[in-house]
Order: sequence, then structure tokens, then C-alpha cells
Amino acid sequence: MQGLQSTVDRFNARYPVGTLVRYWKGAGGKHKPSRMMRTVTRASVLSRHTPVVRVEGETGCIALTHIAPIRQL
Repeated sequence: MQGLQSTVDRFNARYPVGTLVRYWKGAGGKHKPSRMMRTVTRASVLSRHTPVVRVEGETGCIALTHIAPIRQL
């Protein structure tokens, strides 16, 4: 779990709540159509096995493996 928590800590240090992200739902990851929204929570470890974050308009969490923060100028 320590590795998972360090993943979450790095994400939270780099991307505050409100960060614009591109995300993919379900299996297939970046090979599926994506959506863009802002994060509404800090990342956390779900059920001791998956780093996740919540985004606008979604009822559940999105795994950090399915999140790509958008750099803003």
C-alpha cells in the first residue's frame, strides 16, 4: 500500500483540486474515447488497492491510470 500512497501523494502535490484532466472510463484506457473535466477531490487510495480521483459529472471515482492532466498555460 505504501507504493499506492506515494502515487496519490505525487498526484496531489502536482495537481490540486480543480485541475483539468482528460479521462477514460472502463477497460481499454487510452484506446477508448475520452472526456475532459475538472477534478473535484484530492486523489486517494480506494479499498487499499486503487489510486483514484473524482471528476465533475461522474458518480464514481476514476483510477489515476485512466487520468491525464491537461497542462494549462
